[in-house]
Amino acid sequence: MEKLIACCGLDCNACDARIATINNDNELRKSTAEKWQKLYNAPGITAEMINCTGCRLEGAKIAHCSECEIRNCVIAKGYDTCADCSELEICAIVSGIFKHVPEAFKNLTELRDQ
Repeated sequence: MEKLIACCGLDCNACDARIATINNDNELRKSTAEKWQKLYNAPGITAEMINCTGCRLEGAKIAHCSECEIRNCVIAKGYDTCADCSELEICAIVSGIFKHVPEAFKNLTELRDQ
């Protein structure tokens, strides 16, 4: 399966929220909400909020997308992803993602090098 890279480098095709949305899988929505509540210390996340087609595609978005600093920066600069930015390696905005998901940086550098 081809990767669908988010603004920050995450692979949307591997994201449980997108998988649940595409497959209309309410059990996966519920388990994802429970996992994210703990992972992000966000008890307000509900299964009903788990709807996303990917931050770069038309369609449903997780509520966080509208306030996502990374996505908003990419949009403001007119880029497709952080791969288009000359500050990728030194950016304080996206660096937090790379700490937790090194694959995101790899995905962006692969996009940039294409």
